[in-house]
Amino acid sequence: MIATQRPIPTSAAAFPAPPAPLSDAPQPVAPERRRGRGATSNASGRFEPYVRTEEDDGWGALDALEPFRTEVTLEAARTAITRNQSPDIPFDRSVNPYRGCEHGCVYCFARPTHAYLGLSPGLDFESRLTAKPNIADLLRRELSAPGYKPRTMALGTNTDPYQPIEKTHRLTRRVLEVLAEARHPVGIVTKSALVLRDLDLLARMAEQGLAKVAISLTTLDPTLARQMEPRAPTPARRLETIAKLSEAGVPVTVLTAPIIPSLNEHEIDRLLESAKAAGATEAGYVLLRLPHEIKDLFKDWLLEHHPAKMRRILSLIRDTRGGKLYDSGWDVRQKGEGVVAWTIGRRFEMASARLGLDRRHLRLRTDLFVAPQRKGRGEPADQLSLF
Repeated sequence: MIATQRPIPTSAAAFPAPPAPLSDAPQPVAPERRRGRGATSNASGRFEPYVRTEEDDGWGALDALEPFRTEVTLEAARTAITRNQSPDIPFDRSVNPYRGCEHGCVYCFARPTHAYLGLSPGLDFESRLTAKPNIADLLRRELSAPGYKPRTMALGTNTDPYQPIEKTHRLTRRVLEVLAEARHPVGIVTKSALVLRDLDLLARMAEQGLAKVAISLTTLDPTLARQMEPRAPTPARRLETIAKLSEAGVPVTVLTAPIIPSLNEHEIDRLLESAKAAGATEAGYVLLRLPHEIKDLFKDWLLEHHPAKMRRILSLIRDTRGGKLYDSGWDVRQKGEGVVAWTIGRRFEMASARLGLDRRHLRLRTDLFVAPQRKGRGEPADQLSLF
């Protein structure tokens, strides 16, 4: 491993002829070391003072490196509820039991958050995960705080709450138990069939108008799905999940997200038709987002899996972002702008209307909320709080 310091901005007068800046382009990791992963590299995050690259020393040192394995670090979270005031997001609060996501979706807009931990948004994001074991206890405390006013709690807005490590840690299950006890409305976003494990809670909450689930369905092509989302359930399994949730009375939205021009946009009609047949009642979409490090990760992914389409896909993305690969503006980051973005939007709207998936978003009830009882360490469940 070689670490090279990033160039530090200096005065042009003091250094009239500064050396050329170092390249921050991600270096691909050998395929056998990242088998079953989405990203092709593990470049340093944008906040790191050093750029780290792996170089063969001539003795086959890289061949001796182990494959990337999933590691889970436990973190004592300080708060459970994350709040936002974004005008283009239909919720103002969320809970995320995990950091990072083993599904490995190469396009995941949450990848750059790993840079805040001193880790790479590349392979680290999908292999070095963080779990918050105290998340349910914190949530109980925050919901029982005086003056708390309930609104729909979003679960899974940053990383998937039903990613594989949930089977062991069961943090999402514990969060749902607190929300069910408090009769607090919840909206879940996932692409995992593991959500069916909690159907007992979700069905009961849905019957009270307190729960809905959104299933992300990006493509019906299993080969493309494995490339884009290597450790997520197959498209067929997700459609089956929609069907079982719907049969149990849980309202289901299908999210055809992200839509990638010239890669999966042609599937919009088929995706919506399949989801409707499975029982979905609403639909939404998001145009591909490439903030920060994701730009280079996505370019390298295209170069490896779809080299013939790479230049066209990137050109079309730029057409939707005013000539750039990304625009973080409130009004354009989710849907884009320009002719290409307009065409994608109209195609989605027409298909949704034809299938009856264009209804307004289901509003969950907030009038049933009952502040949950606080439970201090070692307290029995029926002990009353003194305050």
